Amino acid sequence: MIGKASRRRVSDRRGGVPRPTTAALGLAPHSGWAALVALGEADGSLHVLVRHRIEMADARQAGSKQPYHAVEGLPIEEAERRLAAFEAEAGRMAHEALEGIAGHLAQGGHRVVGLGILESAGRKGVSLVSTLASHALIHTADGDHFRNAIAGAAVRLGQAVSRIRARELGAEAARATGLPHAALARSVATWGREVGPPWGADQKAAALLAWLVLAREAGDGRRTR
Repeated sequence: MIGKASRRRVSDRRGGVPRPTTAALGLAPHSGWAALVALGEADGSLHVLVRHRIEMADARQAGSKQPYHAVEGLPIEEAERRLAAFEAEAGRMAHEALEGIAGHLAQGGHRVVGLGILESAGRKGVSLVSTLASHALIHTADGDHFRNAIAGAAVRLGQAVSRIRARELGAEAARATGLPHAALARSVATWGREVGPPWGADQKAAALLAWLVLAREAGDGRRTR
């Protein structure tokens, strides 16, 4: 469940709890955790429904925050075995967190239509051997470890997943919403003033991802009607 201290909600202009909405989640992952923002749309207005930090690394499990760093230098079979254990734990934690947030939103009548993940811009290894031979690839693989945990958890929950590169997020959001980047930035900044800190680069990117997912869903709905 989501504790009161871990989330902030924004009421609509009529006061009280936000009306039931169509909602989307945006996540900006880091090593072992991700910033999450749930955005809802009702009657043409957007609201921040949840701001949360989800954990995906067990502090009791050595190396879990940087799994590829943790197995660097190990025999490949041992590296594979340890990575599989790290993946299972990250996937379990991501699933529990997303399931709890989706349940919390559903209780308020909010229907989640998709999830966006801030994607890595780094080069990816084609095999575990090539990845572990390059420190740059190890850094990217550590990040992708947690992105994949989120994506897998979302799929298990029946949610569509969009993975958007950070450098392409602004352009993709502008294309999906039909709004210039400056207007998007102003709205995201306004939400930050409404919900209060923390509202840094991670939360802004997560909110913009959620907005992009909502805009794409609305566009798909119009095309099918």
